Amino acid sequence: MQRLVDNVLAVTKESVKTVTYESLNNIVRLINGVSALLLTILPGKANILEGVHGWEIRPTFRGPRFPRWMENGVSSFNQFIHELSVDSDASSSIDYSSEEEYSDDDNICPPSPLSQSSRASRASSFSRNDGKTMGWIRLILSCILLPAKTLLAAVSHLFNSSDSSSARGSLSAESEKPSHVSSVKKLHNLKDHIIHRTTDRRRGVIEDLHLAIEIFIEALFDIVQKAARCLLSPLEVIAILWRWFFPCSTGSDDIRGSRSDASAPESEPAETENGTIFHHSLNTDARTCQDVITELGYPYEAIHVITADGYVLLLERIPRRDARKAVYLQHGILDSSMGWVSNGVVGSPAFAAFDQGYDVFLGNFRGLVSREHNDKNISSQQYWRYSINEHGTEDIPAMIEKIYQVKTSELKLSQPEIMEETDNNQPFKLCAICHSLGGAAMLMYVVTRQIEEKPHRLSRLILLSPAGFHHDSNIVFTLVEYIFLTFAPVMAPLIPAFYIPTRFFRMLLNKLARDFHNYPAVGGVVQTLMSYVVGGDSSNWVGVLGLPHYNMNDMPGVSFNVALHLAQMKRSGKFRMYDYGSASANLEVYGSPEPLDLGEYYRFINIPVDLVAGRKDTVIKPSMVRKHYRLMKKSGVNVSFNELEYAHLDFTFSHNEELLAYVMSRVLLVDRDPKRQISEKSMKLKRKGQSSS
Repeated sequence: MQRLVDNVLAVTKESVKTVTYESLNNIVRLINGVSALLLTILPGKANILEGVHGWEIRPTFRGPRFPRWMENGVSSFNQFIHELSVDSDASSSIDYSSEEEYSDDDNICPPSPLSQSSRASRASSFSRNDGKTMGWIRLILSCILLPAKTLLAAVSHLFNSSDSSSARGSLSAESEKPSHVSSVKKLHNLKDHIIHRTTDRRRGVIEDLHLAIEIFIEALFDIVQKAARCLLSPLEVIAILWRWFFPCSTGSDDIRGSRSDASAPESEPAETENGTIFHHSLNTDARTCQDVITELGYPYEAIHVITADGYVLLLERIPRRDARKAVYLQHGILDSSMGWVSNGVVGSPAFAAFDQGYDVFLGNFRGLVSREHNDKNISSQQYWRYSINEHGTEDIPAMIEKIYQVKTSELKLSQPEIMEETDNNQPFKLCAICHSLGGAAMLMYVVTRQIEEKPHRLSRLILLSPAGFHHDSNIVFTLVEYIFLTFAPVMAPLIPAFYIPTRFFRMLLNKLARDFHNYPAVGGVVQTLMSYVVGGDSSNWVGVLGLPHYNMNDMPGVSFNVALHLAQMKRSGKFRMYDYGSASANLEVYGSPEPLDLGEYYRFINIPVDLVAGRKDTVIKPSMVRKHYRLMKKSGVNVSFNELEYAHLDFTFSHNEELLAYVMSRVLLVDRDPKRQISEKSMKLKRKGQSSS
């Protein structure tokens, strides 16, 4: 009787799993279908969704070809990695062929997480397939005849269980089961290991719902099964309770104890599997910039920098310690150093510069949710009380001075003659590449350092769609400007910054980004709506949300004063420093009742500047970048201007070759051999000495 009840509960449990799984899939299909219908009526979607296809997270093993400018400069190790990825394409495509066909046919339903028993049964059924044709026929018939299949499975399960129990004993059956399950488990662990090494395996919200429902059903039926055993075997329950309250050593107890010990190895794998499920139940992509760099085979170094006002910044490095040329990359708003390495070996500026022989430094502004500061008890209001002024006059100076100290000390040790040959001047050249808000902060840094008569340590600036002038913004930004400037006194104490405050909602965003890729119609609607908010910019906003610097542990935020500073720039039509709201406060900081107009001081810029604008960029339009160019040209700055077919985020997250080739061509202009310069200088000194003698 007990065996019959267990069999009925097992069949019922699998039936409930099937019904709930199919019901959830039908709901997801409905949502995706409605999103597809909505997407057909939304205007402007053709331009907005133009480049979204390049951001698929679907695992691929094809190695991208090297761009023309990189064929001779790439390091030998990364050449090996490139060839290895191409060679592994043939062997890996076989493992993923069934998944690709499934995703293309269904187009909305990702593979669901399965229990250990269903994994074993599915593995055995795959081993009996004769070919792909039979597999497709079986899949179609199983979908059509699902109700009849469930009933037949129940009858077959009961018949097979009764027949097997009469044919062999329970102990022999139990002894054979662990080896079969363990072999299947080893196979799946090996496959999971390979997949984890090759692609992002984060689960989306829908996949988590599948897993949570399965775990809940397993737990519920486990309780029901134990309750049924208590009702059907009261004497056994009484015996167990008796042993709990009155422990004693008897022969029967020893036999039962030996049997329980013998069955212990069986129960341990199940506990391990459950522990694994719960351990990975919050499976998100929380990789850092260090993880990306080291996984691709590059060296890495983390340098912690403390600003004058106590903020702790992370300056990351791909080191070439003996190089006498360096590149400093600075991200924009709501971004981090991850943006410069997110395209992999071939498409990332950081890796491209390193392969060309540069020492690469990746700067990170203040403004993380983790609130890194010298004062561990700093409040949220105090931490977020900064504007773009602090980015340009505190963050960048601290990081560039740290670069100068590190490089100078390293070159002194490795090449002691350098300081004598350079007359104790800077023994290396430093080029800065900045995007969006990073470009505005860098211009502020150069101008203020020149006004203060301090060295800025830079040899060239490459500014990709730099902020600063925002007079030609769309109506959405105009509305935001009006709200900020009108309600700033009320909003500032209530909203110190804009970020996701709790781990749960950051995790939810990280997982929803995965669902947006799994269900393309839903992702297309979100992409279109986000593009509307920023004036129709066709950047892949959904793809950027999926980057791991937006994870449950940490994420970049924007302080209220930074947003207010941008609104002030838009209202005034000038590239100005932060307005503190009163003439007396401005007089105390700037020495004048009005904030400093940086555009009027462009004449102090004494290094070449390369400005790049995007024709598809509606966040910072080409007209705004062109205003930087006109003022610099008027002030006598050595400046160049170029426009490319890019949207705002394409400058850091694009896979195209054109921008990277242009940026590297400008960086290489700084790459004049320092030894050759020193030798030329020494020759001039010798000639001068000979002529004087």
